[in-house]
Amino acid sequence: MSNTLQTFLAAATPKASADLVAAFLRLPEDRRDWSPQSTARSAVDQVAECAILNGYTADLIQTRQWPIGDFNDMLREKAAAAATEWEALHALLETNTQRVVVALSAVPDDALDVEVAMPWGAQTLAEIIAYPYWNMTYHQGQINYIASILASPG
Repeated sequence: MSNTLQTFLAAATPKASADLVAAFLRLPEDRRDWSPQSTARSAVDQVAECAILNGYTADLIQTRQWPIGDFNDMLREKAAAAATEWEALHALLETNTQRVVVALSAVPDDALDVEVAMPWGAQTLAEIIAYPYWNMTYHQGQINYIASILASPG
């Protein structure tokens, strides 16, 4: 098996998803929708973002076109996912993580430098295929931070 960026991410992305879920499930059930400030995000909102954006990223990798017409549509979709029962949200995260792993695994080495137009400027496919891993790892840290706040005395 060759050691490529795609091979690394095909293994690391599902692990990041599993680690995100583990961090989420360590929170008390009554605190999964809690945020430490009015401007902060809850753990469930962050997991919903990862679930939704993994699906969008799978589409982006396959089509090489930005898949979100109106950003507010994505926000509504994320809010709806966050409002579902944990089993449904978890299933969405698992499904879209598998979709993105399949998509990123199919990117040929010679396409990694291909640039895709994004709303904030062009990004290479190498940057795009790394996004789900990075995003879930980042949000795992944010959820662990929420847990540390909950565990702090006072």
